[in-house]
Amino acid sequence: MAIYLPALSAHDVSFPKLHRALTEPDGLLAMGGDLSTERLISAYSQAIFPWFSEGDPLLWWSPSVRAVFAPNTLTLNRTLRKQLQRYNLTFSVNRAFSDVIASCAAPRAKQPSTWILPEIQQAYIQLHLQGHAHSIEVWQQDKLVGGLYGVLVGQLFCGESMFNLIPNAAKLALIALQQHLQQVADGWIDCQLVNPFLLQLGVIPMPRADYVRLLQQYRQLSTPTAHWQAKTIWLDKSHA
Repeated sequence: MAIYLPALSAHDVSFPKLHRALTEPDGLLAMGGDLSTERLISAYSQAIFPWFSEGDPLLWWSPSVRAVFAPNTLTLNRTLRKQLQRYNLTFSVNRAFSDVIASCAAPRAKQPSTWILPEIQQAYIQLHLQGHAHSIEVWQQDKLVGGLYGVLVGQLFCGESMFNLIPNAAKLALIALQQHLQQVADGWIDCQLVNPFLLQLGVIPMPRADYVRLLQQYRQLSTPTAHWQAKTIWLDKSHA
């Protein structure tokens, strides 16, 4: 069956209304446009994100259900505490954004191809340079062994992707992100699409309408610029 999508103009960063998103495939809203910083900021502020594979047109999505972590839901359990001690891990924010996104894009055993194409990487690096996109890094001595990156919309963090080279490093990066965010905000994290990994960590499947209300509440708020300067951060191990 043919799918008909609105085609975005190269000169207009607006998007169709969310109610026009398809139900099959769920959330597909529009195609075309570009990955300029202005358009990406417009998209995220309206509960929309880009997602496409090599050879596809640029596709924009707003799924009917979002994967959201509420404040104080990402905590250290006994297994993660052992991982911290065993591998002697340290954490940072925005110290290696380009390396994190490149590691997220690297082929994986069960996922040989990637949607984090070179044009996606360059677009989000530009977002990072302009203070809109941030990374959390997990280090074992001087080796980057895990991390994540995403876009901050006001006080809501929209996670894009994560990786780990040792067990549970991605989980620890998520915990570090929420703890860091909660120093200056409530700590809401959007992970876009529900999957078994996120459900295991306690993600909430949130209907689009509820997510839009949450986004509207937090997108006008802000966090201090200095909070996202490149630096080492520490996990609060007292929260279990």
